[in-house]
Amino acid sequence: MENNQRFCTFVDDYCAYISNNKGLSANTVKSYCVDIEQFLEWCESHGFNDLNKIVTDDLRLWMAYESSKVARSSLARKVVAIRGFFDWCVHENHIKSNPSEILATPKIANVLPTVLDESQAEKLMNSVDEQASKSYKNISEYYSKNDSADSADSADGARDIACDGACDGASDNASSYSPKKAAIDLRNAAILELLYATGIRVGELTGLNFKDINFESHTMKVTGKGNKQRVVPFGIPAYKALLAWISKDGRAILLQNPAEIALFVGSRGKRIDQRLVRQIVHDAAARANVPDISPHALRHSAATHMLNGGADLREVQEMLGHSSLTTTQRYTHVSIEALKQRYSQAFPRA
Repeated sequence: MENNQRFCTFVDDYCAYISNNKGLSANTVKSYCVDIEQFLEWCESHGFNDLNKIVTDDLRLWMAYESSKVARSSLARKVVAIRGFFDWCVHENHIKSNPSEILATPKIANVLPTVLDESQAEKLMNSVDEQASKSYKNISEYYSKNDSADSADSADGARDIACDGACDGASDNASSYSPKKAAIDLRNAAILELLYATGIRVGELTGLNFKDINFESHTMKVTGKGNKQRVVPFGIPAYKALLAWISKDGRAILLQNPAEIALFVGSRGKRIDQRLVRQIVHDAAARANVPDISPHALRHSAATHMLNGGADLREVQEMLGHSSLTTTQRYTHVSIEALKQRYSQAFPRA
């Protein structure tokens, strides 16, 4: 903060502390730090230049201000961030007492997650697989018409999302295809299949390295929140999609550095980012004519379908990487709703 260097130092020190000691994801640390910076800016704008002078009623006033701008879930996160910051300030003797100690965290409505039903998920997977198969087939014709595959590198200077969008917009004619277009389609199919087969988070997918995949056992090592690792299995469709992606016509086409360790890369050959994965999922849903979803909604769908198929709740908890069974239990409500709907349709006295 420009007007108070001491506040800046506090924020920097606290962010370093939680990054190194709390086992939080990089995204969570970043969100907390932004929340604290914004809170301290509010404090300065209201004449608070000494944290010792802030009392609980001041924090309630800040909460009222924030509640008019952000969702309850975001406000709840901000309160957690501020409470942790003040607790650290007390521990470091920057302030005498914690004014946020009795501050109540806003309750968040237990909203049921959005999911695709099984037929919609199947339609989505079939769509991306067909797109990849078409590219794989048409690329043979491309090679027969071109002496070399030099054009595969023609768009390396463009941003990943722009290049991917241009490739996705190509027509179905073989002449519109290139090695890069085919590689992107193979990658996208592998991404969709893996997200649905495993229910992993988008950040976990982008963080996967090539060595994390065990093709022999059909499992992969996933690094989740707090850098906790778990082993997650995947099925035959995801296995086949991954094999196609790591072939000479897939990942190798996009790579610029053979030493790249990331499993999924963008058009410039570097690790794919979460924003592009979200765009891939949105675009795939639109092409398949299924409800628009995010990668997280695909995770919800996978969990719900596993439970509908008879999976044990604790098995799903382990697969999703939930630290609490309560989080996983949300999906049982979705399964019950599906059961009630099928019951009302099938049972004559429903």
